[in-house]
Amino acid sequence: MTPLLYLRQNVQVEPLIESWYAWSHLISPATAAMNIVDRHLKIMQSYVQSPQVHAAAVKNPAMLGGPFIDYDGKRVDEIQALIEKTKRDQGQMIAFSEAVKQLDQMLRMEAKGFSLEPLYAKVPEILKGYVELVYDLNNQPSFRLVEPLLYRSPFYDPARQSLMLSLITSDERPFILSTPRLRTPGDLHLQTPFSNPAIDELFAMKWKPGSVGEIAAKLGVSTEDSAAFASFFTPEAPRGYEPYTGKGVRWRYFGHACILVEAGGTSVLLDPVLSYTYDHQVARFTYEDLPETIDYVLITHNHQDHILFETMLQLRGRVKNIVVPRNGNGALQDPSLKMMLERVGFKNVISIEEFEEITAPDGMITGIPFFGEHGDLAIRTKSAYLLDLHGYRLLFAADSCNTEPKLYEHVQKATGNIDVLFLGMECDGAPMSWMYGPLLTKPLDRKMDHSRRLAGSNYERGIDIVKRFGCKEAYVYAMGQEPWLNYVMSIKYTAESNPIKASNQLVADCHALGLPAERLFGEKEILLG
Repeated sequence: MTPLLYLRQNVQVEPLIESWYAWSHLISPATAAMNIVDRHLKIMQSYVQSPQVHAAAVKNPAMLGGPFIDYDGKRVDEIQALIEKTKRDQGQMIAFSEAVKQLDQMLRMEAKGFSLEPLYAKVPEILKGYVELVYDLNNQPSFRLVEPLLYRSPFYDPARQSLMLSLITSDERPFILSTPRLRTPGDLHLQTPFSNPAIDELFAMKWKPGSVGEIAAKLGVSTEDSAAFASFFTPEAPRGYEPYTGKGVRWRYFGHACILVEAGGTSVLLDPVLSYTYDHQVARFTYEDLPETIDYVLITHNHQDHILFETMLQLRGRVKNIVVPRNGNGALQDPSLKMMLERVGFKNVISIEEFEEITAPDGMITGIPFFGEHGDLAIRTKSAYLLDLHGYRLLFAADSCNTEPKLYEHVQKATGNIDVLFLGMECDGAPMSWMYGPLLTKPLDRKMDHSRRLAGSNYERGIDIVKRFGCKEAYVYAMGQEPWLNYVMSIKYTAESNPIKASNQLVADCHALGLPAERLFGEKEILLG
C-alpha cells in the first residue's frame, strides 16, 4: 500500500501572481493594476538599467524596504524577460491603470460642481460601467469603483495565481514588495488558483498524513516534478498540539501582531503571520503550536504584516470564521477584504462595523474604532477588537494611533475598563507613499508625504490609553522586530530608535503604576486567572 506521509513543517509556500508575491493589493483588481504599472514595472526597469545600484542598496540597512530588487545585481536578463512578459500578458491591466489616471485628471479639470452626467461620455472606454462619478459635500469630484463587477471581469484572472514551494532553513528572505520571485534550484512551481480546495488538503497534511500521489494529482503536479514534490513529505509526525483546558484564559504571542487566545474550548487568532519550524536562534511558536480547528481569525486592517496570504492560505482549512472590518465604499485605496477573501476560497467571512458584536461561546467579540496609521487616507477597513472571553476583557488595538484622545474617552464610556491592552507603538512609520504610492494619480509633495506617516501611537498617546481604560496589564506588540518577519517588515531598530525609546518609557511607567507590562518579542505565554 502507498504510505501516508506528512507535509514537512519547513515547506515554505509562497503565493504568487505573475511572479510577484501575492499580497492584498495584488489580489484586488484595481489596486493590482496600479501596482503593476507604478511599482513592478518601475522597479524592474530601474534594475535593468542599474543592477549594481540595487545590489548596494539592499545591503544598506537604511534602505531596507526600498524599491530595490534583491538579486545581487544578477539575473538581469530574466528581469528584462519578465518586463516584456508583463507588458505582453498584462496589457489590459496596464491600460486600466492609465485609464484611472486619465479619469482622475478629467474630473479635476471638468467637474466644477455641476451635474456629472455629461462626463460619463468622457470616461475612458475600459472603465465604463465599472465606475460611478461622485462629489463629496464640498463639490470635490471623485469616483467609486463597482468592485464586485471587477472581480467578475477580465481584470481578475485566477489563472495568474500560483504557489511556489521550497524548503526554508533560516529567517533570511528578500523583502516581498520589491523583488519578483524567480525560480531557483529546489523550488517547485504549481500553477493553481488560490481558491483550489486541494490547497486545503495539502496543508492539512502538516498535521494528518495523506497520499502524496493523490494530492499531487489534485494540484496538477507534472510527471517531471513528481520527485521534487515528493521530497516535501516525510513519515515523521509533527509534535502533537495540546489544547488549553485550564481555567481562565491563555494567550500566546506568535510574533508581531499574531496572538492566539484560548478559553473554555474557544480559540481566537489575531492577525496571523507565523514562522515555519526550523533551527533558529530566537524562540518562537510556529504552525505546530496552533489548534487543528480555530474558531475565529480576526484581521485588524489591510496591511501586508496583518493579513498575509502565505499564512492565511495555510490556515484556511482549519478556520471556522474570519472576521474583518467592513467597508464597501468602492474607494481605490480601500478594497474590500471580505470580497477578496471570498474570491480566493475562504468561507464564513464576517464583516463587522464599529461597535458591532459577535456572540462567541462564553464571550463576545466587539469591533472598536481604529484611527490613524493610514496616512490620512479615507480607509474604513480597519478595526481594533475587544475580546470579552471567559470573564476577561482584552483589547487588541494593533496599530491604532491615539490621534484624538476624545475617541478613547467615548469608547471607554461605552465599553468600560479592560483587563489587558495590546498596543502597537511603531511610532515613526513609513511615509504614506511607501504603501499607497502606486495608487496616487498625481505626484505628492515630498514634505506632505513624509508628514503623513503609517505610524502607531507614541509614548504620550499610548500611556493615555493605558490610564483611560484602567488597564491591569499592558503589552506593546506589532513592532516587527522578529527576524522571521524581515521579508514583510524590513525594520531594523537600535536602542536609540524612537519606537524603542517610546515603548521602553511606556513599559517603565506601567511598572511604576504597579502594572505588568512588556514589549513582546519572540514568544510569550500568559495565563489569566
